[in-house]
Amino acid sequence: MTQRLQRPRLGTTALIYLALAGVLLIGGIAVAADGGNLFATANLVDMLTRTSLTGFLAIGMTLVILCRSLDLSVGYTAALSSLVAATTMDGNPANVPLAIAAVLLVSGLVGAFNGAVTAYLGVNPFITTLGTGLIIKGYLDTQYKGPAGDVPAVFQQFGYTRIGPVPVSALVMLIVAAAAIWFLRSTRTGHHMYAVGGDVDVARMSGIRTGRTLLVAHVLCGMTAGAAGLLLAARFGTGSAEAYTNLYELDAIAAVVLGGTLLLGGKGGVAGTVAGVAILAVLDTVFNVLQIDPFAKDVLRGAVIIAAVAIYARRQLDRHARRPRFAEGRAS
Repeated sequence: MTQRLQRPRLGTTALIYLALAGVLLIGGIAVAADGGNLFATANLVDMLTRTSLTGFLAIGMTLVILCRSLDLSVGYTAALSSLVAATTMDGNPANVPLAIAAVLLVSGLVGAFNGAVTAYLGVNPFITTLGTGLIIKGYLDTQYKGPAGDVPAVFQQFGYTRIGPVPVSALVMLIVAAAAIWFLRSTRTGHHMYAVGGDVDVARMSGIRTGRTLLVAHVLCGMTAGAAGLLLAARFGTGSAEAYTNLYELDAIAAVVLGGTLLLGGKGGVAGTVAGVAILAVLDTVFNVLQIDPFAKDVLRGAVIIAAVAIYARRQLDRHARRPRFAEGRAS
């Protein structure tokens, strides 16, 4: 009987962190060749600041994509949440806890609506969440002609305070990411999300309440979008009705995919998503330091994302192709 030795293969998460190290190395060399220093304090702060907002959105997006769903309304939810926060605070520090609770309630309800329509009415999540986003957009456009509300200085520190070079918002995002990793690995609902994304019919026959699992994923996604809205309010000092024009949802999806989570669901995780967010932040900082044209920047970012997804897809194909057949290993 002859056995073929196979070299151990890096997991997807390890691969994406290796890619992050490579991007940092190549970016550092490119900036140094231009006479700069990518790892100067100002650039490090810029990179870490960029991770915060996208990170909050991408963490929630990871949960719904793992369930083979999607949420295109997170950018609109974040804009709405910034207004809820700013108008509830109204310049009064005593209103901060109430504002945070109101934001999490409103954003959670938006997520619950998306999850209920998708899970129990059978509407495609692309249509559901796009429609929800347009409803929120219509409300924002008709009710708010510009910034509204007033965020007190004590809460604005959430957007600008640093511990050394590390923004507080980035630390909070990492805490949320750690909680999400624990949730996926250690709770029954987290395990069910992988099962639902892997095969919803098999999950249902196994006794998993697939509708409730999908609903929970969307509620959590809405709440992380609410956290992003709180960060927007802290940075702007007011609510921003037009924040949705920045297409934050596309950055979040890009970070999730770049982090190795399959759009078909069932495989991936938040740890890889954090690395994906970091890669996008490093690329943006490098492009800004090198003063690359915005159009070329978008082209390069798109090329990186496509290349990463192609590598993941190839690894999946190779893994399936190398599975031993029933006939292999038998004595002739």
